[in-house]
Amino acid sequence: MPNKRITKAVIPAAGLGTRFLPATKAQPKEMLPLVDKPAIQYVVEEAVRSGIEDILIVTGRSKRSLEDHFDRNFELEYFLEDRGKTAELAEVRHLAELADIHYVRQGEPLGLGHAVSVARKHVGDEPFVVMLGDDIMDENCTVLSDMMKTQEETGGSVIALSEFPIDQISSYGCVDPEVISDQLVRIRGIVEKPAPADAPSNLAVMGRYVFTPGIFDALLEIRPGVGGEMQLTDAIELLLHTEDVLGWVFTEGRFDVGRKIDYLRATVELALARPDLGDEFRAYLVDLVHNRLA
Repeated sequence: MPNKRITKAVIPAAGLGTRFLPATKAQPKEMLPLVDKPAIQYVVEEAVRSGIEDILIVTGRSKRSLEDHFDRNFELEYFLEDRGKTAELAEVRHLAELADIHYVRQGEPLGLGHAVSVARKHVGDEPFVVMLGDDIMDENCTVLSDMMKTQEETGGSVIALSEFPIDQISSYGCVDPEVISDQLVRIRGIVEKPAPADAPSNLAVMGRYVFTPGIFDALLEIRPGVGGEMQLTDAIELLLHTEDVLGWVFTEGRFDVGRKIDYLRATVELALARPDLGDEFRAYLVDLVHNRLA
């Protein structure tokens, strides 16, 4: 009997965004623009492309603009319609129709594990997706839909993985893999931000997860770690004792926007890929590099 189709996603968005201060003092990190769309819109659009119909965004204080962005704005719509700006009008109305989007507050910033745990009532007893906003996927990237299909076929949880140089592995969660195929591994262990000498592999955890509801029971068992935060990695380690957790290895289509330099790189690459901006922007960059190096 096939497993139930996955229709729900959870997007944790309650962090303080301290790496991007002072820009994030008065606006959520998730609302920082990449070209002309806020980062969280790319994540929501990816979920919808993958067949997700129901999205829960976990927010915190000062995150009201997230809700406003995906809501109707009748004053703006009236202005656009009155000025004959039909393309812009269609675009802003489309935002409110992307999916059924719900919101719940994480009362305290107690870590990613805690943010996922507050989604339990909304998710219920079915598999679901967790998507982190620091990883933006190219619109042609199928990693999430591939992971969802794998979960539906195997019944276990699936985590996105990517290879990194071993000297960079301490910035990520890292897994001990048992190879099944070129893209699929069985995870035998997982550790958060290991020193290079202690890393079990060069496979790092990326910000896409497909979980069974068993993750919620694991989250109830873990204890706060460094900084008083509940680590999602610790819950995954517990989950390994009760069910298979697989890793889906991918190599392309990811933009990291969690650090300033990576945010700038993502902005440039996304702009170059735009049919309405790419050629002109490319010519500008070529001219800029030529003049700076001349």
